Amino acid sequence: MGHISASVDGEEQAVPACCAAPRGAADPAPVALPLTPAPVPRRKAAPKRMIALPGGTFLMGNDDEHANPGDGEGPVREVTVSPFRIDERAVTNAQFAAFVKETGYVTAAERFRWSYVFAGFLAPEQVRSTPAPAATPWWRGVEGATWRTPEGPGTDVGDRARHPVVHVSWDDAQAYAAWAGKRLPTEAEWEYAARGGLDRARYPWGDELTPRGRRRCNIWQGDFPVVDTGEDGHIGTAPVDAFRPNAYGLYNTVGNVWEWVADRFTATHPATPVTDPRGPDHGDTRVMRGGSYMCHDSYCNRYRVAARTRNTPDSSSGNCGFRCAADV
Repeated sequence: MGHISASVDGEEQAVPACCAAPRGAADPAPVALPLTPAPVPRRKAAPKRMIALPGGTFLMGNDDEHANPGDGEGPVREVTVSPFRIDERAVTNAQFAAFVKETGYVTAAERFRWSYVFAGFLAPEQVRSTPAPAATPWWRGVEGATWRTPEGPGTDVGDRARHPVVHVSWDDAQAYAAWAGKRLPTEAEWEYAARGGLDRARYPWGDELTPRGRRRCNIWQGDFPVVDTGEDGHIGTAPVDAFRPNAYGLYNTVGNVWEWVADRFTATHPATPVTDPRGPDHGDTRVMRGGSYMCHDSYCNRYRVAARTRNTPDSSSGNCGFRCAADV
């Protein structure tokens, strides 16, 4: 397989993260549509392809040398979650298309008329002419980039029906989940499920990134952000079930795309045991988990189970999606 190459104007990275900047850091287009999404009807169909988990107590978070300062991964704490169900896979383009067809829903990227696209997916002239956030110049705010047109006008998801939907905001994920009769998982539920029963393991399958030389997730190989060699078989997103599931049956919980969860972000956690934590009641940002195809150990090792980041609930990018949960 070939590789992609990207120029990012030689700017130095200021923030070691592969997630896009909040909306507003690069705003290429005037807003013409209402910024608040319209309510959508709730679907009556029973949730499918969900895994029922019994809940239990586990050690959440990480505070070893791999933790990212400021991300609030630690301290390692005892957390108990109640029984719940969670999607085996991230929500796909095909599933999101069915939601939009039934409800007429308009995403944040469509309302704002732009979203963040990785510069390596754009033509050189478009890279030069499109605004970029100062701290993460490998992103470009592209007019017309949406879940339907992930690299902007002239692109589509025709051959990516089973890939995770991207360019969806937290608000969009919430709307889809409500329509599907589900909800977003809490951060504790997400980590409990992603760990697959392993105690404090770095990845959903253990502590070694490539056991027996086998790649188990879709992340960046090569020299970020210049060259992705695609050694794991994928450049950009991969199908939602591209790699082996963890012991609980969940696919691609690390790498591929970041996943929105329900909680507002905080970097402060109680060291004492807690049950069913829900995050703070107030805050401007929501948590994302799991890392993405743009993560690389040289600058962003957030493809670990305990890793986390955040963004504003109206922000969207080409490397963030979601999966749903539901009560038992």
